[in-house]
Amino acid sequence: MPLPEILYRTRQAASMLCLKVSGVKVSVPPIDEGRLKSLALPLIHGRITHGEIERIINNTCSAHIRDQRRKSVSEKSRSWPRVAGKLRYILQCSAPSHAGRDDSGDIRSIWEPARLQDIYKLLVFATENPSHQYSAVAKAYARQKILAWIRENPILTGPHYLSVMECGLRIPVFLYTLSSLGCLSDREKQLIGGAIYQHAWLISRRMSLYSSLGNHTICECAGLVFAGGLFRGDKEGQRWLKRGTQLLDREIRRQILEDGGPLEQSLAYHRIVLDLCWMIVRFLEQNGFYDCSHWKDRLMKGDEFLGVFADKQGGLPFIGDSDDGAAVAPGLAPERSFMKTRTDTSPTFTCSGYTIIARPEDARLIFDHGPLGMAPLYNHGHADALSIILYKNGRPLLVDPGTFRYNGSALWRMYFKSTRAHNTVTIDGLDQADQETGFIWSSPYTVHVCGMNKTPDGLSIQACHSGYSRLAEPVLHSRKIEVRDRRYTITDTFSGRGVHDFELNFHLHPDASATQEGNSWIIRNNDAECTISLANMRELALIRGRTDPPMGWFSPAYGQKTEAFVLSCRETGRPEEVSFETVISV
Repeated sequence: MPLPEILYRTRQAASMLCLKVSGVKVSVPPIDEGRLKSLALPLIHGRITHGEIERIINNTCSAHIRDQRRKSVSEKSRSWPRVAGKLRYILQCSAPSHAGRDDSGDIRSIWEPARLQDIYKLLVFATENPSHQYSAVAKAYARQKILAWIRENPILTGPHYLSVMECGLRIPVFLYTLSSLGCLSDREKQLIGGAIYQHAWLISRRMSLYSSLGNHTICECAGLVFAGGLFRGDKEGQRWLKRGTQLLDREIRRQILEDGGPLEQSLAYHRIVLDLCWMIVRFLEQNGFYDCSHWKDRLMKGDEFLGVFADKQGGLPFIGDSDDGAAVAPGLAPERSFMKTRTDTSPTFTCSGYTIIARPEDARLIFDHGPLGMAPLYNHGHADALSIILYKNGRPLLVDPGTFRYNGSALWRMYFKSTRAHNTVTIDGLDQADQETGFIWSSPYTVHVCGMNKTPDGLSIQACHSGYSRLAEPVLHSRKIEVRDRRYTITDTFSGRGVHDFELNFHLHPDASATQEGNSWIIRNNDAECTISLANMRELALIRGRTDPPMGWFSPAYGQKTEAFVLSCRETGRPEEVSFETVISV
């Protein structure tokens, strides 16, 4: 760490130590009713069904029963020093959030429900359907859930304050509740306002800066801006509003690249960042706090970027980490400016490092020639240099297997981030960079596009990466993709020293079947089909669901994994003697 970061983290540690010794003393000013009523909140869009409201209400009742099981733990964890000691026990009490989902030992199973994002759905539904029979019930449950959570989780107690990103995501929920519910008593308004103030107070003292900059920082800025807007008559609130806005001004230009792509190399987190930024833009401009016009071009480029990757249902391929999180709530998004549609059917994003190759026969190949992720930790990037993803008729055939989970299972975390779990070449069984922890990479690679040629009837692109130049006998991997008619020809070549083990992998979607005909494999997913073969009569072996070491798995959602086929070919030799030529016909 550079000296400024060492000093910053030392001050943070000293501040937390003082709180442990003296206790938490936050003087909360009363809510100014005039300022609250004058606040305009961003519009939130999304389709919310009656069945979904019923599910939220029923889950709220079930959650109350589960919370009683944890109550004794919560009551014993009322001071900050005890949090770490109690965390393991709390995790052991956590139950899976969704059917078929493994959340055991994962702190996210506690954090995610505490974002209280179902409250948005209840409030949006009640606002858009004021005469519906569920409207009053939705408001009543929103009020009950918010007040209960605040009373049961005082500031700096339990696991919900370990990450101030979580505080940043909760503040807008609290503010929407204050603004939307006319049934709150003055005491209840002050309780919610106090939670907003205390959350922002904590964020301002523990922000994710320096090496921790990322989507966490954007979440924290959202909390500061919304809290600052409510408490703008207070000096502390004014500082929050100013700091959140100034930091966003820098981070929007840094985290959203010039071509609209994500610096973090994660499509899922890019969507969260964009949603949060649009929500903040609307809040600042509607209330006359700040002119955000110079942010909008970059944000619209980000939306345009995601629009190219999204399928017809708005789903994104699993590039980089994904934890199924949302800025507002799953299925909901803030109002934004009009998004332009790209006319280029095969765009190349130079800064973020992707080329989309779309063909008239409704085939689409994504070629990843981007960097590892956001320096210096590269938290949410995967070692996927030169990997491909293939769709036909909107259905996935060759896929990025996803994330599975972050905590509680180091082996699986390592696998889903690894080079072997992506459609590229692994050398000597090693990743293209070194996994130091579940979130930290070292020895990051660089990727260079060596050449590109677009013609009316096809396209050719070649790129190479330096991931294996760190070996004692270094190797450079180069991949060339040539597209003509209905055929993709992928040529992998190598240069370097020594004798190495080379492994080429193609991961199939779990819904896809694989049938061998001679040296070719026919891959089918419903009405989508392609044929894969290697030149020179070489064979691809079929692997599925291995556990030691892991190979042949797909994660359709966070906490879930299922078996899937992998086509694999291995060869040992000197770099200049080994090459793979793969022909994919659609």
